[in-house]
Amino acid sequence: MKKDIFLSILSGLLLILSFPNFNLWMFAWFAFVPLLLALEGCSKRRVFLLSYLTGAVFWLGTIYWLVHVTLAGMILLVLYLALYFGIFGLIASQSRKLNTAYCVFFLPAVWVLLEYLRSHLLTGFGWALLGHSQYLNLPVIQVADITGAYGISFILLMANAGIKEVIVLLRQSGKRRESAAAILLCLAMLGAFFFYGYYRLNIIKQRSVYASLRVSVIQGNIAQHLKWRPIAQNYIIRKYLDLSSQAGGGNPDVMIWPEASLPAVVEEEPAYFEAARALAEDMRIPLLVGAVTLRDGIYYNSAFLITSYQQEFSRYDKLHLVPFGEYVPLKSFFSFLETVVPIGDFRPGREYTVFTLPGVRGQGPVRFSVLICFEDLFPQLSRRFIGKGADFLVNITNDGWFGESAAPYQHLSASVLRAVENRVPLVRAANTGVSGFISAEGRIISLVADNRGENIFIEGYLNDTIDILRGGPTFYTRFGDLAVLGCFLLAFYGMARILRESR
Repeated sequence: MKKDIFLSILSGLLLILSFPNFNLWMFAWFAFVPLLLALEGCSKRRVFLLSYLTGAVFWLGTIYWLVHVTLAGMILLVLYLALYFGIFGLIASQSRKLNTAYCVFFLPAVWVLLEYLRSHLLTGFGWALLGHSQYLNLPVIQVADITGAYGISFILLMANAGIKEVIVLLRQSGKRRESAAAILLCLAMLGAFFFYGYYRLNIIKQRSVYASLRVSVIQGNIAQHLKWRPIAQNYIIRKYLDLSSQAGGGNPDVMIWPEASLPAVVEEEPAYFEAARALAEDMRIPLLVGAVTLRDGIYYNSAFLITSYQQEFSRYDKLHLVPFGEYVPLKSFFSFLETVVPIGDFRPGREYTVFTLPGVRGQGPVRFSVLICFEDLFPQLSRRFIGKGADFLVNITNDGWFGESAAPYQHLSASVLRAVENRVPLVRAANTGVSGFISAEGRIISLVADNRGENIFIEGYLNDTIDILRGGPTFYTRFGDLAVLGCFLLAFYGMARILRESR
């Protein structure tokens, strides 16, 4: 029993090390192996508890930074998220009733379905998908333009299942033929994934550039406890104006401030919005600002594009709000949570807004859309914006809530996958970091940093160029999560076989 507990905890620790800030992505390729071995021959109750333990260890070590917002909320979320590991363990323990070669596809299919369910159930929490652990592994993540991040999760879990079969092959002689076939299938699939990755990276280098855009991101580094204090309003707007004036020397085509960078509700205290407008007009540089707006007694988390050539400013209202952060779902049932976590009272927007920048340097107009806060966790939003004509994406956010932790870098990993899925550049402007530029192949081009190389809780700005490539929408942009449908079919057939064998 002690050995099984050790193996379960080991899997959780290896998964933690696979994600930021450790970034030891290679551990994700075998992190599940100890757990899968521990489950061999266990009762259903023990299987669930061991798997749940792995999940609790992983999530506690991954989203520990929520303690800066709410200790009780963090514990509740960890206990909830660990359930997905428990369910996976229960199903995985029954997979021994399947053909071994089929099992190496069945297990990753089940895992992907659970990730998909977690990303959609109760408005969704698509944080730290297994595939996100590979955001620095360029060849592996290229398949996301077909399968999305879920395809990367699939190949990682398949590798784990294959390694487990290697161990079984060395231990037992009875199933050597089946185990050998499973291992060969894994190797063939892995070879195909890596071949596609290197192929796509080479093809992208050969694609012509439709437009090059000079972009400036501003990182104000406003302390969270000052964010909405009236006494700090002038200090905040002055900091953004000063940093923007310095960044303007780089002659950007557009300048981007973070989420809710204006220090007051626009309609209640318009002077701060007018200050941003005056800056954009004086510099003759379009300025994207994040702001809280109030219309008809309803608050929205918004983004404005301010230009010197338009009287009416384009606006985007955040579509996917943070549950229990910006609103309370099923408020009559969950009203008690208002004493546990800080909850705002916002309303979601309705329009998939696409902003337009005029042609620069002889190029045609360029269009982009904004993902506010954690909206970059939801690939369906990015796909919809690209489908409506956006040439690149912008993520404006404020991760200052979570202190000097791994949260900003874990958030960055999701942005990388959104860029690859749609083959568009993505620009990030974060209040306390991480701010910077991501290319269409998922390469992190540059990040705001100080002279020590720190990216978070520093103030600064960064000018860089993004290239918008010619070419149509990707398979994933057009068809979405067809890979998840394939996983459903694999898992459904496997479960049917298991139920039949059980009878």
